[in-house]
Formats: sequence, structure tokens, C-alpha cells
Amino acid sequence: MFLNTKQNFIKMGDIMATPKSQRIVIWIILVAMVIGAVGVYFVAILANNNDQAQQLSQQQVYDKYMKEYEAYQAKVDAQGDELSGLYYEDFSQYATRVSSFDAESANTTISSEDLKVGDGEIIDDTTTFAAYYIGWNPSGKIFDQSIDGQRLKAPLPVADGLMSAGLITGWKEGMKGMRIGGVRLLTIPASQAYGAQGSGEDIPANSPIRFVVMAISLPEQFAQPSIPQQLMTIQ
Repeated sequence: MFLNTKQNFIKMGDIMATPKSQRIVIWIILVAMVIGAVGVYFVAILANNNDQAQQLSQQQVYDKYMKEYEAYQAKVDAQGDELSGLYYEDFSQYATRVSSFDAESANTTISSEDLKVGDGEIIDDTTTFAAYYIGWNPSGKIFDQSIDGQRLKAPLPVADGLMSAGLITGWKEGMKGMRIGGVRLLTIPASQAYGAQGSGEDIPANSPIRFVVMAISLPEQFAQPSIPQQLMTIQ
């Protein structure tokens, strides 16, 4: 039996041939080395077990979150399909209103034209509603819209009231006085849209923009599941 060191071997017979005091010291060193090796081994096992337990816990949290998110998305999709069926035919006809317009004359003040007068609530600063829209620039290029092929995307929710919504000023001012169920053409100068910075390639700096907007009653709003904190800390 040997104790393997980095540079040589110590035979058990050599240990027994040393004085008693030295043998005691050697045995203490041997015991300490064995205990240390065993300790390191069990620490490694414990760390591995802890990692596995943490991974299992995170997987369970992730699976639960995804199940909740999929249920939420299914509700949103079903609602979007239902609303599209109700409003697609009516709203899609206004896509023919998209055309080029004179940027200079449009860049002065907000103007609006009711293409269809609704029969619902009159929109003011605190009104909640949802909207379908088509937006285009002076060259007639559509930069955003609710029409997606033969259906409508989910409408834009204005769930906290018109003035609390994260909308450009031109929408907040231009939608006032419109009735729910109506369709309005808005011409918005750059100063009340995206100003000198513009927005992407299709809305240049200092460009006026136009929208056709349909206001509908705010549909039920589903709470989106929050991402669990445990998943936010995964490295």
C-alpha cells in the first residue's frame, strides 16, 4: 500500500521504522489528506446535485410560464379572429383612399374628414377604445396598417384613455370628436407626428403623414403573464 505524492512514494514499512513522534505526525497528515479528498468529492457531488435541482426547478417554472403564455395567446388570437370577421369587410374598403398627397400644404395643421360617422360614444380625452388604421406618407407609401392580407391584425388598444395613450399628438388631437364605429381620415403635420427625426425610411424628417382610422369599442383586455423572476436570472 502506497501514499502517492507529487514527487515520490512513502512505503508503509518506512513509516513504521520512524520514531513514534514522527509516526504520529505522519498519520495525522495521512488522515487529514484522506478527509480532505473525501470532502472535496462530496462537495463536488453536492454542487452537481444543487445544479441539477436548480435546472429542474427552472425548467418547471419555464414550462408553467409557457403554458400560461400559450393560453393567453390563444385568447388573443381567438379574439383577433372574431374582430377581423366583424370589421374586415367594412374597413378594408378604405384602402382605396391611400394615394400621394402634397407634403407642403399638409405640413401646416391637423385636418380631418369623417368618411363614416359612427353611432357610438363621442371620443374625448378619457375615452377608451381600439382602432384599426392605415398610415402612409406623401408619396403614397404605406408604413403601417392593420390589414394583413384577407384579415385584420388585432386592433390597437387605447385602454387608458386617449390622452394617456402612447400615441403621436396628431392622433390624440385628431381623434377627438369622432364617434365609436366611425372612420376618419387624418392629415397630420410633422410637428404633431415624428418631427425632425422622422421614423424609419418611410417617414422622412419633417414629413406629414396620413391615416385612415376606424374606432371600435375596446374589446376585453387579457393580462399577459409576467416573466417569472427566476427565469430572468438564468445565466
